[in-house]
Amino acid sequence: MHTLAYADVKTAAERIGGHVRPVTVAPADPAGEPYELHLALELMQHTGSFKARGAQNFLLAHREVGTLPDAGVTIASGGNAGLACAWAARRQGARATVFLPATAPQVKVDKLRGYDADVRLVGTEYAEALAACEAFAAETGALASHAYDHPLIAAGAGTLLDEIHRLVPDLDTVVVAVGGGGLFAGVATAARHHGIRTVAVEPENCRALDAALRAGHPVDVTVDSVAADALGARRATPLAVSATQDASVHSVLVADTDIVRARRALWDDRRLAVEHAAATALAALAAPAGDGADRRTGYRPAPGEKICVVLCGANTDPTDLTTTGS
Repeated sequence: MHTLAYADVKTAAERIGGHVRPVTVAPADPAGEPYELHLALELMQHTGSFKARGAQNFLLAHREVGTLPDAGVTIASGGNAGLACAWAARRQGARATVFLPATAPQVKVDKLRGYDADVRLVGTEYAEALAACEAFAAETGALASHAYDHPLIAAGAGTLLDEIHRLVPDLDTVVVAVGGGGLFAGVATAARHHGIRTVAVEPENCRALDAALRAGHPVDVTVDSVAADALGARRATPLAVSATQDASVHSVLVADTDIVRARRALWDDRRLAVEHAAATALAALAAPAGDGADRRTGYRPAPGEKICVVLCGANTDPTDLTTTGS
């Protein structure tokens, strides 16, 4: 297995420079709290999520060495990785075939078609779409990308942390949501280089990384969360599991009720319409911190701690936010 290194992140940053939007980091005011909070607005990235970074790195790397085939690229995705792949492929003049679960939000399906992708809806979970994607790649010779389980994808995502560090050089902690773990693996790798703590946040019922940590290796988990469309990986990538083997990493869980509340607060207080996956990271700060035998619930910052929460995506239907009484 390739072990992700900071050199991979630096190479990715050089490769995708000028191809993605630099992150905006906004100071936030956690009312009544003794810590300093910043929000990394990666929801403003091309295609509406951080995934554009990894997709560009992946395709540009293959273009550099001449391994981008005429059959184009194919990927299985809950939506965001497919959007990023289709967008990056169009920028490279390549075809993109994207496999999604039939449960993917319509807003993501419509956007994919807007990027000229060939959209295939298969099954009800990411794993089923992935199996169909792998069969398609074997049959056609298309280049198989991955939503999170590839070092080029994870390294591209890790470029986000370098940008955050330049804007907040004395940052103590970065908080990210985890699905399969590509964003987490890249960010944690770069954060470790800069001496920054990483808090990995999962929904209680989409806990692939937590389960892997408990088992000592990646294992399959059930997927049942309001954030499952983006965080619904059955199994964490080995890159993510490897990235947890450091004292600077802290893994926590949050309840769906806390995710919904955090998403609503981002809209009510800041007029930011984010996915439930993005709200998952922020929910960790509001969730009750675990104690006793289980310390894996929520995260309580220390007084004076400087924290940046990554708001990773905005591909959501905002009607439930704008409806009175929702």
